[in-house]
Amino acid sequence: MNNHTVLVVTTISAPNKVLKKLSNGCRENNIHFIIIGDTKSPPDFALAYGDYYSIEGQLETGFQYAKLCPTKHYARKNIGYLIAIKKGCENILETDDDNFPYDDFWKERFRLQKAPTISEFGWLNIYKYFVKYSSNIWPRGLPLNAVLKEVPELTTVNAEEVDCPIQQGMADQNPDVDAIYRLTMSLPLEVKREGVIILKDRTWCPFNSQNTTWWKDAFPLLYLPAHCSFRMTDIWRSFVGQRIAWENAWGILFHGATVWQERNEHDLMRDFKDEIPGYINNEDIAKRLESIRLKRGKRHIFDNLRKCYDELYKNKYILEKELPLLEAWINDIKSLKISRGNWAIP
Repeated sequence: MNNHTVLVVTTISAPNKVLKKLSNGCRENNIHFIIIGDTKSPPDFALAYGDYYSIEGQLETGFQYAKLCPTKHYARKNIGYLIAIKKGCENILETDDDNFPYDDFWKERFRLQKAPTISEFGWLNIYKYFVKYSSNIWPRGLPLNAVLKEVPELTTVNAEEVDCPIQQGMADQNPDVDAIYRLTMSLPLEVKREGVIILKDRTWCPFNSQNTTWWKDAFPLLYLPAHCSFRMTDIWRSFVGQRIAWENAWGILFHGATVWQERNEHDLMRDFKDEIPGYINNEDIAKRLESIRLKRGKRHIFDNLRKCYDELYKNKYILEKELPLLEAWINDIKSLKISRGNWAIP
């Protein structure tokens, strides 16, 4: 990889082992490293390599979004994406401060991929393809009535060459499962480090913000909503991203583990409570997003983004005060003047 790539992380921790590992890896691989802090971050945060943005530093960017986004929220990661976009990067990588990178994490990524491609399947439990010793596992955000649904044998699935500007990597040892799994099943477990699968039209699977690669055309879809459950912000982003990807003939690619997670401390019952909106509503959200009429082509990506979030607001999945945040996000991207040729600018 090269300096056209930026890695974005948010943290409230002092520089820990993961952040130091990411810092060193970025320096060795000529990747720009952006770290977004919050009100609980230490005032003397410093790494040997990487640009750290405190709350004050975020406000100094001049982005409308930075002024409106609530503090003490993971959605402040959006400010890191905006900074990366302003730098003119072609790729944004994202992970979290408890994911150690394997060597493969630093290898070059390719947007055009040929791999088994699944369409018109409804909900797909992608983890069944990547977990070695247990089939009874599912990604956070998958409706519970889809957990045991059979998945196609990959030997029966055609390989297609697909444009995949959004790519989700797995996490080894502690994959991104929900609180019900963590409360009832055992971890860690071994996750495959090989394998590639592409999902296309009308095949749904949540993806997260823990090990994800985004190409420039898809940057507007990075938006993390702030006024919803904390445990659903990246999941509901993924549903919006998948729905809009269909209108651009894009696939969502899933690949084997390039990080392993040493999970930060969590209150699992609190996680369970925060995930209830997903357990109850994720299936309906997908149906509603699938039913709305969007316009084809990346030049309509901002209008399509608005329509998807309007649908979430209309059905009370997000609060009304999310909409000004979304507009600030869109206006900030458009103000950078680098989007010409990728997205339409009125």
